[in-house]
Amino acid sequence: MNDIEENPHVYVLACLMDRQIKAEKAWAIPQIIFDKLGTHKINELVDIKKETFTNIFVKNKLHRFNTEMANTFYFGIQNIKEKYKNNASNIWNGEPSSASVVYKFLEFKGCGIKIATMATNILARQFKIKFSDYYSIDISPDVHIKRVLARMGFVEPDPSPELVIYKARELYPQFPGIIDFSCWEIGKTWCKPTNPDCVNCIIKDDCKKVI
Repeated sequence: MNDIEENPHVYVLACLMDRQIKAEKAWAIPQIIFDKLGTHKINELVDIKKETFTNIFVKNKLHRFNTEMANTFYFGIQNIKEKYKNNASNIWNGEPSSASVVYKFLEFKGCGIKIATMATNILARQFKIKFSDYYSIDISPDVHIKRVLARMGFVEPDPSPELVIYKARELYPQFPGIIDFSCWEIGKTWCKPTNPDCVNCIIKDDCKKVI
């Protein structure tokens, strides 16, 4: 999954699975499927029928929505074949605009704005993919990020997704999503819903602790 030079489709498919289940479980789904099929090569995956993916999802209970996500997985592969010539890296090659990459992810079946911005953000932040700009990469307003920004005093308690997105745009308009992973990690590690570990939190000196 981390080898986006040789197997960029694995990264894309993993992103598409990251919906309403724990991220760790979602990102493991492609490898489980490849193990069952005996291949991870895109030129072989494109010939596998949708029913085969459905059977794997249902039999192994890979997701909360097995039939729906099997369709997403299958059509994701077909989209890579038809639009990107079996090379998913064509989604982000050539230093495109951030808006262009987010848009291309949105064209995948089952991919909403949260997944599209997350996928583009990880490409920029973790894999150091160069874009011509970064201002269309928004923060993903998941529960951890909303909680951290509220407790820090940047947004009101229990903020709407729009409030989180526009606050991030205000804080760093050049690349609003740059704080995404930091907030997510803080929320998952220290700033938990109950009994937050404020003493050991890495932002304890800057947080207003609105709890």
